[in-house]
Amino acid sequence: MVKLPIKLHLCERFMCWDVKIVKPLPGFRIYVEIEDGRKGIFDMNPYLAHGVFLELQNVHYFNQVGILLGAVTWPNEQDIAPETLITHMQFGA
Repeated sequence: MVKLPIKLHLCERFMCWDVKIVKPLPGFRIYVEIEDGRKGIFDMNPYLAHGVFLELQNVHYFNQVGILLGAVTWPNEQDIAPETLITHMQFGA
């Protein structure tokens, strides 16, 4: 019997939706790579006029995007859940 690394085993058993790479792109979009190998572009424009995301309309602030606990985040605690990214991402970009 071959023993799989714990992370791989968990990814096969439970969906691994954690974000491992995020980069800001022009036009309020972000490039995202998910732990399971999927990668693509997520358009933030539909979110920018709503509540906590209003601050992201500032390009300098938008470009401070990062990752916290597997989710795309910004310094003032705005975040996009990995399941939202996967649902609305344009894959293969």
